[in-house]
Amino acid sequence: MSEALTEIGVISDTHGLLRPEAVNALRGSQLIIHAGDVGNPQILDALRRLAPVAAVRGNVDGGSWARALPMTEDLMIGARHLHVLHILADLTVDPAAGGICAVIFGHSHKPEIAYSGGVLYFNPGSAGPRRFKLPVTVGRLTLAGEDLRPEIIEIDC
Repeated sequence: MSEALTEIGVISDTHGLLRPEAVNALRGSQLIIHAGDVGNPQILDALRRLAPVAAVRGNVDGGSWARALPMTEDLMIGARHLHVLHILADLTVDPAAGGICAVIFGHSHKPEIAYSGGVLYFNPGSAGPRRFKLPVTVGRLTLAGEDLRPEIIEIDC
């Protein structure tokens, strides 16, 4: 991917529900990353109408369509290496040693922006059915020069 890419939409845990508000929040993205628990392939089809999609399989994704999804995905955005998986506890690489600048994950339904060892750990939260009292959210990564700026976007629904 070229260095001109600046807006990455990040979504996770749709569980078969793609809200119009989530679609609107992802508009303008040059790439959309789905960090698993897609729920059905129509979600990915709808997201591809907005931008190219990179998606990984979550623990609830089953069937032949889901077997085509990788468990992890490594993306190079310019000189930036992003690693995507669904469950952070399943991380088997040392991100800092591997030159990874961001680990993108889902599963917990809790939005999170954290840094450890110079690596961004980014969970966009859940955009699917509301769980407990957790917010419905998506994320955005903005690439500006050397900066990689994460943002959590709460969806009003």
